[in-house]
Amino acid sequence: MDQRIINLFDEYTHRPLSRKEFLDRLAALAGGTALAAAALAMLEPGYAQAATISTLAEDLVEETVTWPGDGATVSGYLVHAKGKKKRGAVVVIHENRGLTPHIKDVTRRVAQAGYLALGVDALSVAGGTPADEDKGRELIGQLDPQKNLNNYLAALTYLRARPECNGHTGCVGFCWGGGLANQLAVHDPKLNVAVAYYGQQPKAEDVPQIKAAILLHYGGLDQRINAGIPAYEVALKANHIPYELFVYEGVNHAFNNDTSPARYNAEAAKLAWERTLKLFKDKLG
Repeated sequence: MDQRIINLFDEYTHRPLSRKEFLDRLAALAGGTALAAAALAMLEPGYAQAATISTLAEDLVEETVTWPGDGATVSGYLVHAKGKKKRGAVVVIHENRGLTPHIKDVTRRVAQAGYLALGVDALSVAGGTPADEDKGRELIGQLDPQKNLNNYLAALTYLRARPECNGHTGCVGFCWGGGLANQLAVHDPKLNVAVAYYGQQPKAEDVPQIKAAILLHYGGLDQRINAGIPAYEVALKANHIPYELFVYEGVNHAFNNDTSPARYNAEAAKLAWERTLKLFKDKLG
């Protein structure tokens, strides 16, 4: 697919750009409305086709849970393997559309790997994640950033109190959630590991607060997010924070999202996930 079309979709999903303006520009780039529709089908999610771990997996237990947040009750999707074995806990942080079927699937993948996995629904304070992705992005933009951060910090506190948790906690976030994973590392000194997929970097002056091990995944074609890499890496090195940083050349923002055929890259996603699980094993047990 023409990289200009992928860049336009990234602009549409992350900046104030109306649906009409997006579609008009898409049609111009694609060479007509029919070709634009075909391109859009490859860009927008196809959740059912991409699910890798069934919600009916016999070895998993899943439930909707709630905990007190900042002025509201927050809910999430909790999954873990059957049995009483204590295990490390991981908060899974969604993209800027809410707790979609794709992120629920990622939560099951984390649980399948042996962890207590909690997919937080940041939009539960606004009535829950809607089926309409555009509405989800709109609602994400209306969240109070500090309260939202506090709600995720409360999720980590909730997990640590669960009887299945061995006391070790981590987080993994994607896009909007990648930025939030970095913020959890800054604001939770008990966090053992934070994994950010193509997420916005924290301010350099906040980096000294980080106590967790950091793993960063970036797509080589993601100029918007990658602009913040150098300053973040300098700060991590200056403060002797253990980190690994990988840039996957030739792939786009959201390369891990297997519901978007135009941006998904199976090779990069597989390698990044292997690296993620290795760090979880090293730090969470």
